[in-house]
Amino acid sequence: MASETEFIRSWIRSHQRTPSGSRDFKEATKRDALARLEVELERLLSSLPEPKRPGVEKEFKGFKNLFSRFLAEQGPSVTWEKIQKLPEGAVIDYSTLSTPTTDNIHHMLDKLVVVKLNGGLGTSMGCKGPKSVIQVRNELTFLDLTVQQIEHLNKTYKCNVPLVLMNSFNTDEDTQKVIRKYKGLKLDIHTFNQSCHPRINRESLLPVPKNVDVQNDIEAWYPPGHGDFYESFNNSGLLQKFIKEGRTYCFISNIDNLGATVDLNILSLLLNPDQKSAEFVMEVTDKTRADVKGGTLIQYEDKLRLLEIAQVPKEHIDDFKSVSQFKFFNTNNLWAKLDAIQRVVEQGSLNMEIIVNNKSLADGLNVIQLETAVGAAMKCFEGGIGVNVPRSRFLPVKKTSDLLLVMSNLYSLSHGSLVMSPQRMFPSTPLVKLGDNHFAKVKEFLNRFATIPDLIELDHLTVSGDVTFGRGVSLKGTVIIIANHGDRIDIPSGALLENKIVSGNLRILDH
Repeated sequence: MASETEFIRSWIRSHQRTPSGSRDFKEATKRDALARLEVELERLLSSLPEPKRPGVEKEFKGFKNLFSRFLAEQGPSVTWEKIQKLPEGAVIDYSTLSTPTTDNIHHMLDKLVVVKLNGGLGTSMGCKGPKSVIQVRNELTFLDLTVQQIEHLNKTYKCNVPLVLMNSFNTDEDTQKVIRKYKGLKLDIHTFNQSCHPRINRESLLPVPKNVDVQNDIEAWYPPGHGDFYESFNNSGLLQKFIKEGRTYCFISNIDNLGATVDLNILSLLLNPDQKSAEFVMEVTDKTRADVKGGTLIQYEDKLRLLEIAQVPKEHIDDFKSVSQFKFFNTNNLWAKLDAIQRVVEQGSLNMEIIVNNKSLADGLNVIQLETAVGAAMKCFEGGIGVNVPRSRFLPVKKTSDLLLVMSNLYSLSHGSLVMSPQRMFPSTPLVKLGDNHFAKVKEFLNRFATIPDLIELDHLTVSGDVTFGRGVSLKGTVIIIANHGDRIDIPSGALLENKIVSGNLRILDH
């Protein structure tokens, strides 16, 4: 069995042409792997009560499709030499978009659905439950801010933009409890779950779960990335409901991107009757050295598409990271036409690149999970365009260093939207690095700041080791604070640090 699996895996990884005998063997092994997987999925399905089978069967069909494509893939999905220069007009500069007139906005918003990707947990920041319920500012969570933004839109323009949350089996139950508190607001909230796929044993290439009791064997299952949005949205029935209501576009973004608010100028561009309608819009922004790993927009086989670092041949990684060769990166703020989503799902023409994610379970078992990214579907739509948006539309909170920025006086809050302080002389945000050992978890992070420092004039902050901050601290220019192992640094209340390096030991004790 092990040698057979080795063949499957080496075959999957190989990019070279193989002699015909070896190729025939690999074809046979591939068919065998798929056949054995189908038998296992059938066995899992038969363990379910009849009424639950159709839904799970749909999800398994999607999984089987992913798995067979995974077996068929031969090396990087992009031939580097085939990448074409971005054509004129492929990426529109945001500053050239016109602002719609107030009397028109009400009708425009009636055509819109807002979708937030809400499948992630807060574990990387040391929090339990969905990431969307982490408090980010004024005791408000990501979800609170999203709800405030859309309720404000609905009240201001007397419309009814619905909010749709794509949950995963990890976040659904907790999210359902939380959204009850929004019942009295002027806002319709809909939820649906992305698929639930079985993890695959890396050696045998067979599903890990023994039955379909997901909650009792949660480690054996995974949500297959946000590229699953299109199929799951279609399967939920919500897509058809919104099309019937006369809505035409959805705006999709990550719930932890606090810059991803509904933009009326982009919506106006999409609904402009004088322009050939774009089925898919990707918001991109100028790449800086901090974003070199982010996906970028390329022209390939005469279509715009997303290029992720995982698709790049090793010898071209440096080219991919180059800020001069690839100027933009994907913010994952996307706009897609609803009837076009329906078409590509029903035609089965969604062929997004597969991301192979290797994991080890608690018991040491090595597994793979097959995922796709929502932006990778761009090439499956007609008339895709990029819009080069200001950096302010990309404000993700992935780490506590991001949280420090959004909790600080760099921003103020207006109806759920973060607005950068006019006192900041330049629009870029400071570069902040906080040491993982003492700052990675939200609770630890909050305990180290009596109050969040003044960051208005900060360019760069690096903090490493056992460091705490008193009240009313002000940080300006470049500040580096390093407490070596066994040392501790207490920055005193009211301290002003401007272009300073602080190291060694500094203790402030109450007496």
